[in-house]
Amino acid sequence: QVQLVESGGGLVQAGGSLRLSCVASGRSFSSYAMGWFRQAPGKEREFVAAINWSGDSTLYPDSVKGRFTISRDNEKNTAYLQMNRLNPGDTAVYFCAAARSWRTVVASTSGDYGMDYWGKGTLVTVSS
Repeated sequence: QVQLVESGGGLVQAGGSLRLSCVASGRSFSSYAMGWFRQAPGKEREFVAAINWSGDSTLYPDSVKGRFTISRDNEKNTAYLQMNRLNPGDTAVYFCAAARSWRTVVASTSGDYGMDYWGKGTLVTVSS
């Protein structure tokens, strides 16, 4: 069992930056690929970023590529999402998730959200 707790959300002006953190419980964090997802009010959940176990492979959708960076620190059981050049369209609840299978992570990039564990989310609000 893995529990995930996100933090770092808040209110930021357009053009600003935030860094989200996701702390995982348990001793097997390095066995899981990690992903970030978001859901805006009235919209479907969408994939934002993913990183493999070692941190040397990442995935991003075009909507955030070049602005967002996912990373992880396996010694701290923590995944991060650095978000730069934020715009009001980035306003959403951001969730982190974990999966043992990279195939599961890849499937999530096209809407098949079968990740093994999910956090409860942290709200990011970008004002114009």
